[in-house]
Amino acid sequence: MLRRLDKIRFRGHKRDDFLDLAESPNASDTECGDEIPLKIPRTSPRESEELRDPAGPGTLIMAAGVQDFSRTEFDRLNEIKGHLEIALLEKHFLQEELRKLREETNSEMLRQELDRERQRRIELEQKIQEVLKARTEEQSAQQPPKGQAQVNNGADRRSQGLCPRVQKWFYERFGEYVEDFRFQPEESAVETEEPLSARRLTENMRRLKRGAKPVTSFVKNLSALSDWYSVYTSAIAFTVYMNAVWHGWAIPMFLFLAILRLSLNYLIARGWRIQWSIVPEVSEAVEPPKEDLTVSEKFQLVLDVAQKAQNLFGKMADILEKIKNLFMWVQPEITQKLYVALWAAFLASCFLPYRLVGLAVGLYAGIKFFLIDFIFKRCPRLRAKYDTPYIIWKSLPTDPQLKERSSAAAVSRRLSGHDKLQTASSRSYVSSAPAGLSKDEDAGRFHGTKKGNFHEIFNLTENERPLAVCENGWRCCLINRDRKMPTDYIRNGVLYVTENYLCFESSKSGSSKRNKVIKLVDITDIQKYKVLSVLPGSGMGIAVSTPSTQKPLVFGAMVHRDEAFETIFNQYMKITAAAASGSDS
Repeated sequence: MLRRLDKIRFRGHKRDDFLDLAESPNASDTECGDEIPLKIPRTSPRESEELRDPAGPGTLIMAAGVQDFSRTEFDRLNEIKGHLEIALLEKHFLQEELRKLREETNSEMLRQELDRERQRRIELEQKIQEVLKARTEEQSAQQPPKGQAQVNNGADRRSQGLCPRVQKWFYERFGEYVEDFRFQPEESAVETEEPLSARRLTENMRRLKRGAKPVTSFVKNLSALSDWYSVYTSAIAFTVYMNAVWHGWAIPMFLFLAILRLSLNYLIARGWRIQWSIVPEVSEAVEPPKEDLTVSEKFQLVLDVAQKAQNLFGKMADILEKIKNLFMWVQPEITQKLYVALWAAFLASCFLPYRLVGLAVGLYAGIKFFLIDFIFKRCPRLRAKYDTPYIIWKSLPTDPQLKERSSAAAVSRRLSGHDKLQTASSRSYVSSAPAGLSKDEDAGRFHGTKKGNFHEIFNLTENERPLAVCENGWRCCLINRDRKMPTDYIRNGVLYVTENYLCFESSKSGSSKRNKVIKLVDITDIQKYKVLSVLPGSGMGIAVSTPSTQKPLVFGAMVHRDEAFETIFNQYMKITAAAASGSDS
């Protein structure tokens, strides 16, 4: 590295030759923009005598001093520029070397290997200390008395020759098995997570469906046996099962069925075409995956897979939460039944013989599976009254249901307290209210939004108030395509529907100028609208056309779009029908 820098540093002509900044190859474009002093040519003695000032030799000395001063300044500039070039080149080469070192060496892997070597060194030191300690103990225990030292000398030599052979033989035979029982620290393997991919997500869902197909087919066959889908098959299965339970062959029968199933699977794997199923299997057409998908198709694919995963996870969560709430005494009357049943089973297993208990359980399971469930499935009302396991399972709540119940109880408590205050305030208001004021006018007078009374915000009469369906309004954004300014083009707010008007309250407006009020009678067309055609689905907007607007007003980004459309359309039809009947009369 230093040799490279030395070559660069002393390459080309000497610095003394580049006395002029304008002729220096190191001059950049920015430096040439400054005022560059011109090179002062060297003069001969004759020219110096001609240029000599008649006033005296002082003028020539001054000119020589100025020339020397300019040369020293140029030399300094050249030296500074040279040092700057060297520093930049050193920085560049150091960065390249650092990048290469980072690419060639991985510090994290080296650190892990170093930790492993340290752990091995510690283990080896412990083993060496244990071996040395054991040897010292053996030597101290094997030291004989002085009188017996000479007698046992020959025996010690023979034993010293025999022990290494025994140890070698034992290590060759059992050393591998002994090493398997050696304790080693567990290595935490970090699993790499794959990035989100629409194709990968779809393939995983298909793999899950294929993997769960044997389980689902087994459950379908059991359900078909219980429903007597094939009368002969269910009758034969019921007879064989009850006979096996009566003679105490239930467990051997299930083991024989498992062996038979494995044998059939072996024959199928060898190429035999064996299909036995009570319910006929319907082969689904598998579409080959497309390689080139548009953005809309990818988005729709992700939405479909996400919907299936959401429903599957929701069902699994419901089952797990019901089991948890059953054992956690969330509903004591349900868990109490399980508690009593477990005590009864425990006492029966303690005092009754196992053969009798197994016979009773097997007979009850067969009758319940083949007969009672068949009757309950055909008679839902009978099942809702007398099927205890079904009633317990259906009455078990999930966690979202518990939250809804607790919130509903809190709201009911608040409403009960509010009703008491409302009755007292209504009594005082009725005594002070003017005569002839109806209940509807009274309710409309006190209805309001977050910013004030409803009729004051939209400059309407006091009897105009939102319908019960949209009392709190629908969150949406108003898209007015007649406006050109971005602030007027899209507004966020809340949409209300009254008996005669369609009212939009802007969320960012300080005055009522940005609010929108449309008469339902003036509406010429109303339809569901899709704001972005790229997104799948039917959209989340409603387009309303009026004579005063050239383009329809769009209320987009509405979550409850269908409910709002039905409410507006029904009220619009009601108003137009009333207006038509009034004109006919």
